[in-house]
Amino acid sequence: MKLYQKEVGLRSYSRGFHIITDDLLARMPEIKKIEQGFLQVFIKHTSASLTINENADPTVRDDFESHINVLVPENAPYYKHDYEGSDDMPAHIKASLMGASVQIPVTNGKLNMGVWQGIYLCEHRNHASGRNIVLTLWGN
Repeated sequence: MKLYQKEVGLRSYSRGFHIITDDLLARMPEIKKIEQGFLQVFIKHTSASLTINENADPTVRDDFESHINVLVPENAPYYKHDYEGSDDMPAHIKASLMGASVQIPVTNGKLNMGVWQGIYLCEHRNHASGRNIVLTLWGN
């Protein structure tokens, strides 16, 4: 069994949902050495998240952003945690709803996802700096 792990920094992204699959794969060329295994992607932040979804039509990402803002609005009168602005507490809630990690099977040196699937960085802050991701790859 082979095991690889590295922490990578992502550039700053605007608020919204962004496909980062190709960027992550470029940072983990060791994936080509794995016949059967897994890649786990973990984000080290509490106001951004990860998910897997549609990779072709950008309106899907726009709709995600629109819907999650309805689901978790800013300026709710019951929020107490607003030290960094009106997007602060909603970003934490959105991050918990979406999740901090995804795990994808690896087959013959490639992610074994559906044709229309991609890994999203879900940026929930208006003015976030870069994000740190831990990539853990293991398999035969």
